[in-house]
Amino acid sequence: MVWKLWKKKAILAKFEIIDYPILVQPFYAISITLLSLLLPLSFLLLARLSSAQYLLSLASISPPKTLIFSLFLNTNPNLIHALVSMISLAALIHALTGRISLITELPGPIFRPRVHAAWIFLCTLQVCVGLGIEATIKAGVDGAGFGDERSMLSKLVFFLGLHETMIHWSRTIVRPVVDDTIFGKARQERLPERWALAACFGALSWWRLRDEVESLVVVVEVKREMMIKVGLGDFLGLWLYYLTVAIGMARIIKTILWFGLTIFRKKVIDHQDSNIEFIREDEDKV
Repeated sequence: MVWKLWKKKAILAKFEIIDYPILVQPFYAISITLLSLLLPLSFLLLARLSSAQYLLSLASISPPKTLIFSLFLNTNPNLIHALVSMISLAALIHALTGRISLITELPGPIFRPRVHAAWIFLCTLQVCVGLGIEATIKAGVDGAGFGDERSMLSKLVFFLGLHETMIHWSRTIVRPVVDDTIFGKARQERLPERWALAACFGALSWWRLRDEVESLVVVVEVKREMMIKVGLGDFLGLWLYYLTVAIGMARIIKTILWFGLTIFRKKVIDHQDSNIEFIREDEDKV
């Protein structure tokens, strides 16, 4: 009996040591990183669609004859705006209140509304972003050149807010889906995974986002100057941009407050320690 139990533990340990770290862990990290990058890619898609609508509003530009691009452009992708707006609003609430998820999870392995909702949310955004990016590439749409007049400070605050929104998206939507698919349960986030996600986000921001995402704001300003009608998609893109900036500002303020409270707490502890030492010295003299 003892030998069988020892053999069972040895088999479990074998699977834990060999199969899990070598095969599953890299796939898990890559899946988390790629699916988390769907959010910044959705901003890239919205920026390109905003640039395309501005260029098509000029009389000398004819629309590209692509079925997928025409579908995204003519339907005025309200679905993508709605999905990204929900994520951004949830990230702003989390930045202000510290509440991680707006969907409560019921106990039990069968009925899990949060995981099911995350599956639907993730699949919908993945299909929309994938088809939209492919359509803009085939149509040759590029939003570069619209954000050259923006200050570096505003860009940094925006990308900080976008990174914070992406982290919230990863924790509330991506991780529950990937954890449920691979492990069947929730798994604690690790530091190397954060570094990999931050590095990929920085590379994407430097490669594409920094040149194109500013068109969400600049296109609206240019249309107002040229007396061109500002559409609903342009207004939603402008609203998403400044909502992301608000998330970045909230993060900066919280960091400053945390740093100030840490220094103040350290000074209070040092003052208490000095008082204790002074009292001990008086007791020794007595």
